[in-house]
Amino acid sequence: MCRQLGREAVGLDLPEFDLTDRDRVAAILAEIRPGAVINTAAFTQVDKAEEEVELCRAVNARGVGYVAEACRALDSVLVEISTDYVFGGDAARQVPCRETDEPRPQGVYARTKLEGEREAARWRKHFVVRTCGLYGRSGAKSKGGNFVDGRVADAQAGKRIEMASEQVLVPTSTDDLSRAVLSLIAHARLAPGIYHLVNEGQCSWYEFTRAIVETVGAKTEVVPVDRGGRTGKMRRPLYSVLSNTRARALGIVLRPWREALRAYIESKYLSAQS
Repeated sequence: MCRQLGREAVGLDLPEFDLTDRDRVAAILAEIRPGAVINTAAFTQVDKAEEEVELCRAVNARGVGYVAEACRALDSVLVEISTDYVFGGDAARQVPCRETDEPRPQGVYARTKLEGEREAARWRKHFVVRTCGLYGRSGAKSKGGNFVDGRVADAQAGKRIEMASEQVLVPTSTDDLSRAVLSLIAHARLAPGIYHLVNEGQCSWYEFTRAIVETVGAKTEVVPVDRGGRTGKMRRPLYSVLSNTRARALGIVLRPWREALRAYIESKYLSAQS
């Protein structure tokens, strides 16, 4: 988002900007006086969240409340980035989740993200954006690569890849998501509330991995594995496909996930080879 906005954007991160420090959040945002605040910060380590419940809630819920308070004081739009995991407790689901569907969070991470959505909604100029399966260029050199980068590295090393076949999602490009969020902000006076923003379509992690390997032109073997939704200690959603119902009604349409994936791989990997 900062890349797309250029000089219009101010990026804030730890340690200078601590979401759990109410007074500091208010002071820094008051100094900047932004037209909109896009909160992409979160405690996202699903397994660790079960052990560090209070820290997870401080970031994912109370911290969002502090930002919402500051936005209300400044009359700024608030965009809270949320997650498909709020629907993870519905194991029998097989149809895409709409914005009006009742959330069924499973685990501390999902519950605190839903609490954060409700904190954001305390300010009328809010957008809650639920998304899924993100990958894209990292904004920080210290951060590791995303899922796509990891699988490209595996493929280039000739590793045999075992990947979950039972978990169905929508891989989403952060470039596409960012453009869609910025389009939403333009509708701030018309239609605040919850929006789902993901690339179109759906696939399992196995199918996503196959597409990565094929796009990069590798011969690596990809093997489907049914883990019953478990990765690490926590059970992940078996089906968390989101439907962009409200965004589509505003004319905000994201391209199919395969197109977005190809564009990412071609720009980062294939162009360097040609």
